[in-house]
Amino acid sequence: MLHEMLFTPFMDYGFMRRALVACIALSLSSAPLGVFLVMRRMALVGDAMSHAILPGAAIAFLWFGLALWPMAIGGAIAGVLVALVAGAVSRFTTLKEDASFTGAYLLSLAVGVLVISVKGSTVDLMHVLFGNVLAIDNHSLWLVVGISSVSTLALAVLYRGLIMECCDPVFLQSVKAPSNRIHQLFLLLVVFNLVAAFQTLGTLMALGIMVLPAIAARFWTRNIDHTLAYSILFGSAASYAGLLVSYHFSVPSGPAIVLTAGSIYLFSLVCGGHGSIKARFLPHYHFTS
Repeated sequence: MLHEMLFTPFMDYGFMRRALVACIALSLSSAPLGVFLVMRRMALVGDAMSHAILPGAAIAFLWFGLALWPMAIGGAIAGVLVALVAGAVSRFTTLKEDASFTGAYLLSLAVGVLVISVKGSTVDLMHVLFGNVLAIDNHSLWLVVGISSVSTLALAVLYRGLIMECCDPVFLQSVKAPSNRIHQLFLLLVVFNLVAAFQTLGTLMALGIMVLPAIAARFWTRNIDHTLAYSILFGSAASYAGLLVSYHFSVPSGPAIVLTAGSIYLFSLVCGGHGSIKARFLPHYHFTS
């Protein structure tokens, strides 16, 4: 009985296996990026960027329908352009980066929904906004796995610079390290991972698999390496459990995965070992002789 509930869906159905591989690949690359977004207090900036890809994907949809590569390329171009414009606004004006990204997010979301509404139906709009990971095909899977692999390698190269920028940006500037370039490459990785997540979870759910496991991991450890490992573990567990919930209870897969990740976050918020409600109100005292 337990075997049938936990493993049979993935053994019997190829679409379940493809969905699981895609979600685990996203967890491997997106969740560590989410850790750095949280450390840099840019989680809401990530939310803005997740919607910034919508106009490009919507314009591609207008011309090519729900074709994979045009929507992926259009979304990537739109995301990069919005990131560059928002960064330029915050650099050359007194507006802070989070405010400039928020303005870009609102405009992007409105333009994207308007463009899709011109040609598409409510079903098309729901597909773009919320995705359908159970409908992922082999081409989409290769795209997600490819972006995840390249992103993971790039993050390994940028790892030390990102940690230094998060913890001591003044020192990074004092040694004349290319901090602006590191920041731009980091945003580029976020955009491409959101494009990959967009193919499975849609624009409104893409950030969930990136940020929620990262936030949950922060309640269990203060070591950055352990935080990255926990975020990947939580993202993969949420993907597996969310797909099972979607299969057994016939609920949408994207929201099921994000809600499962949210459940892990709430459990960590209450029971985590560092900074949680339990740690604050029921501290564990160490007595020494």
